[in-house]
Amino acid sequence: MRKIRIGLMGLGQIGRQIYRLALQDERFEVVAISDIGRPEILHHLLNKAMGKAAEIRLESNYLVGGEMKSRLIPADHPTEIPWDVFGADVVIDATGKFRSAEELQPHVDNGAGRVIISTLPLGEIDRVVLCGVNEDAADATDRIISAGSGSTTATALALKVIAECFEINHATMTSVHAYTSDQSLQDYAGPDYRRSRSGAENIIPNVTPALEWVQRALPAVDGRLTAYALNVPVQVGSMLDVTASLAEPLEDIDVIRDLFVAAAQKMPHLIETTAEPVVSSDVKGSACSLLVDLKGTMQAGTRMAKLIAWHESLGHASRILDVAALYSGMPVATLKEAC
Repeated sequence: MRKIRIGLMGLGQIGRQIYRLALQDERFEVVAISDIGRPEILHHLLNKAMGKAAEIRLESNYLVGGEMKSRLIPADHPTEIPWDVFGADVVIDATGKFRSAEELQPHVDNGAGRVIISTLPLGEIDRVVLCGVNEDAADATDRIISAGSGSTTATALALKVIAECFEINHATMTSVHAYTSDQSLQDYAGPDYRRSRSGAENIIPNVTPALEWVQRALPAVDGRLTAYALNVPVQVGSMLDVTASLAEPLEDIDVIRDLFVAAAQKMPHLIETTAEPVVSSDVKGSACSLLVDLKGTMQAGTRMAKLIAWHESLGHASRILDVAALYSGMPVATLKEAC
């Protein structure tokens, strides 16, 4: 079986998790990694992330893990990387810096078959794919793709499970999110008042682009969703708080719990459930996108259900590779060929 050849841009947290997952999955091979960090430090951080499960070696300009040999490229812009030299089938841009079609097009111009970004886009791109929700929309002509975000996929999955059995009049989502690398540890003047405050000391209210993209991927809640985010001083593990107002009475909250237990059996790689009294650190190492907290699933009145669920960045890294695998079965086609 021919492996999917991945070019990886950015070896931060998500990039390291993608490398780790690819190393453990015979479908993938990371052939090149672009990052401006010192190779010795990138190597050190990658080994720390991998733990004792695997020893990654630094050999000249290559990271070597098992049979996988990945060329390190000291570049920090899509225009600088000759992906065709490495035969990259897909480039995963995990920097979070380049989010528009215009910024990402140089990856394609330089030889990448397709580009998948690890975050939501700015403006229109070819496709935003949320695993378990809208994979059927993927098309061979797609070249610049987003795999969404952890919060977006989790929210869309939660609402899809409910919407398959109940009409939702309105839903509201709050993403209680672990702090991210673009937040400062100390107060530091940035473009936004609240995000200029220390991410290590504060609960920071924030808007979330998940609001737009969940509605676009899931027509059942289009125009019926509000969303908000809170960045909290937790390093690993994010929580999703969803409340859905239903068009018909809910006889018992166990009906909702049973829906998610059944969904977990149907999509075990995406959804899990737990009856344990979990907290944020308990989700560390979970590769699913939605860990439903059955104890935190409650009924409020006769027509309202409240859901608590968890996810961490490893789940999102897994979904990025799922999207790469999805498109690997679609030879790149031009619009002319598609017609």
